[in-house]
Amino acid sequence: MYDPAYDSNPTAPARRRSRTAVRAGIAAAVALAVAAGGSWAAGVGPFARDEGPDPAALEQADGFLADWAAGRLPGAAARTTRPDRAQQVLQSFTAGLDITRPRLTAGPRDAVEEAEDGTLTVPYTARMPVEGLGTWTYEAKLPLREQGDGSWKVDWRLSLVHPRLSGTEKFRLRREETAPPEATDRDGEKLTAAAYPSLTPVLARLGPAGGGPRGAVELVDRATGEVERTEARFGERPKGAQEGPVRTTLDATWQAAAEKALERAGGKNAALVALRIDDGQILAVGNSPASGFNRAVSGTYAPGSTWKLVTSSALLMKGAVKPDDVVDCPKYLTVGKRFQNVELSQFPGATFAKDFTESCNTAFISLRDRLGDGELGEVARTYFGVGQEWHIGVPSYDGSVPVPKDETEKAASMIGQGRVQANPLIMASVTATAVSGRFHQPSLTAGNEDGTRTEPLPREVVAQLRALMRETVTDGTASVLADLPGEVGAKTGTAEVSEDQDNNGWMVAHRDGVAVAVVVEEGVTGGGSAGPVVHSLLSAVPEGTA
Repeated sequence: MYDPAYDSNPTAPARRRSRTAVRAGIAAAVALAVAAGGSWAAGVGPFARDEGPDPAALEQADGFLADWAAGRLPGAAARTTRPDRAQQVLQSFTAGLDITRPRLTAGPRDAVEEAEDGTLTVPYTARMPVEGLGTWTYEAKLPLREQGDGSWKVDWRLSLVHPRLSGTEKFRLRREETAPPEATDRDGEKLTAAAYPSLTPVLARLGPAGGGPRGAVELVDRATGEVERTEARFGERPKGAQEGPVRTTLDATWQAAAEKALERAGGKNAALVALRIDDGQILAVGNSPASGFNRAVSGTYAPGSTWKLVTSSALLMKGAVKPDDVVDCPKYLTVGKRFQNVELSQFPGATFAKDFTESCNTAFISLRDRLGDGELGEVARTYFGVGQEWHIGVPSYDGSVPVPKDETEKAASMIGQGRVQANPLIMASVTATAVSGRFHQPSLTAGNEDGTRTEPLPREVVAQLRALMRETVTDGTASVLADLPGEVGAKTGTAEVSEDQDNNGWMVAHRDGVAVAVVVEEGVTGGGSAGPVVHSLLSAVPEGTA
């Protein structure tokens, strides 16, 4: 339960800032990107006029929202007038309500309110994913006050977290205990956790007839605990929902193969997703251990070099590189920090195609200046649907590609590191989009809402990506799949976690209308850990089974 003490919110006298210094920097100001793809709207170029809010204040608001969304609560609190109190309340609010990965989007610039004393109020939209239930969305406002040294701070008060949060009212999360429903595969075959253990976290999130787990966020009186209103309700039974088992898009043959394939992960935490390329229907979801959370669709991982499918798409669409162009692949490249290739490999005079098939990090990073700072995220969102809100039939994490803060972070994002976040669901979908040219919202049940909006990839780019993935199997890092029948294409990935942990291993692949993604935590390399899992899965399912 979230239960902060009363916050009296003292405020310091405001001082009106001279606009001389502000105007000097206006021409160089840029639109501010907010967590999970939000941005400041601008009509004729960001901050193009000599009037309006101080860009430094808007930057502080942007930083506060970005830090809060990314879980950097000490950083967010440091941007306020009461850091200790702010950190305590933000931690209590998100943890007490089981909120994971908030999405906080600042409103348009023309909605910022400026008072006579120079204080500013920045509106924002909060999308709070409540673990296992759904997303709680509301509108709130950030007050900002100029300090004595000319800097800006978020003027701390409880109401900036939520308009109804106060010294007399707080929020409480209520969950309703519901037994997992009966479920069937696409052909009506019964699916149970006993028969398919790795489905356990998935079946637990399916509601009766698609209704989902149930619960509510309630506003209660601090003193009495009496419920004053329900702020958000989750898991309402849909109108007209039929009694009986939930029919899923899963395929019993694929799911059985997934169960067996995960044994190749050697007891490490692992997850996989297989889905149909032409419509996004999910054929198999696997989680190991079965007693864990649904890491396959709700996990947040750096996708490593599997993300080079998106990076390559951005570069190829822009004409920034061609497969036959020479892009040298040295052992190391320093951009604020030293980046290197797996096993310190190097390929002097390599073509871009060779860089892709051998997964050369330094070559991809060397091309970073050919993309704008926010361009990789825009391509991910516009063509691959990453970062948009997906409704697949169970709660899912739909990815994030923030605008890089600096050149080092931009370099990292080119190879699926830094703050780029994904999971097997996202990367299976990315693979399907790359080889078909068209994004389809993944689905685990029928009739889900689809608010995604994407554009098709150019045909020439799709052909190039397919050729690159095929060559990665026949003559590259995914050679573990080379003995499989059919035209298999793939991309490996190795993602750094921390100095104290081995790298995560990734592999994405496609064959005969099905896209697959696998992650093995601390698997060291993609080919060595995720590769055998993919090989086992595709070996167990005959060609043409989709």
